[in-house]
This record gives sequence, structure tokens and C-alpha cells, in this order.
Amino acid sequence: MKAESVVTIRKELKHKSPEELQELCLRLARFKAENKELLTYLLFESENEETYINTVKEFIDTKFSEIGSNNYYHIKKGVRKIQRNTKKFIRYSNVKETEVELLLYFCRKLKAFRPSINNNTTLKNIYLKQLEMISKKVIKLHEDLQYDYNEDIKDLE
Repeated sequence: MKAESVVTIRKELKHKSPEELQELCLRLARFKAENKELLTYLLFESENEETYINTVKEFIDTKFSEIGSNNYYHIKKGVRKIQRNTKKFIRYSNVKETEVELLLYFCRKLKAFRPSINNNTTLKNIYLKQLEMISKKVIKLHEDLQYDYNEDIKDLE
């Protein structure tokens, strides 16, 4: 089965009643956890972005504390999983400031992680790549925010 384009789906949704739209959303939420998470964000958390950021930061804290720090293989796997989840949460938000804030927090936690990421090339490359990505995102923000975030980036470098 071939999926239709977003434009076609949008046109078709215009012809549906509110009850039908609600039923479609609930049906989507049943099939994938990501759909349910996105609906949760849109319905409950999109109004207060600061609370959402704090919730994701707590999630990152929890996941970093769960990483077994005895083997770099397991550390790399855990860090990549946290990175993947962080990017997923960023996609839900679509707010550039939230993206930069969460990526900076991820980098701070990664830099503070023990054993040091400097002892492993892969972890260090993940860290440097994230800093590079943050720098590219900061350029698109307001000048005042750029200054603040660039100071944070300098501290991390």
C-alpha cells in the first residue's frame, strides 16, 4: 500500500466531521507510542514549553544515571539511545529555543559523565558533532539568545 501525500491527506481531512477526526486521532494513538507521545505533547504540554523542557531534562538525567559506566560499549549504546530520544522530543516541539536548550543540556550531561568521554573517540565525536549542530541552530535565533547560547557553547568547548 502506497501512502498518500500530506497535501492529499490535508484535503481529505477537511471533509471529515469533528467526531470523525477525533476517532482518527485516537486510532493513530493506538498504533505507535510516538503518535501517542506527540498527541500528549500537543494536547497537554505545548502550552507551557518551559515545563516540557524540564520534563525532558529530568528524562535525560534519569537515563544518564541508568547507564552502566563499566564498559565503553554499553556507555556508547546508552548515550546514542538518549540522543535519539532527545531528538525525538525536539521534533515534537518544533521550537528552535527548545531544541538548542535540550541539546546543550545533553552536551553538559555528556561532558560531566564519568568515565570521561575524552578517553573514547566515538563518544568525543558524538559530543563534538552535537556542539557543531547547536552552533548551526543558534545562528537562526534572535541576537540576544545567540549571545547567551554562544557563551554556553564556549563553556562546553
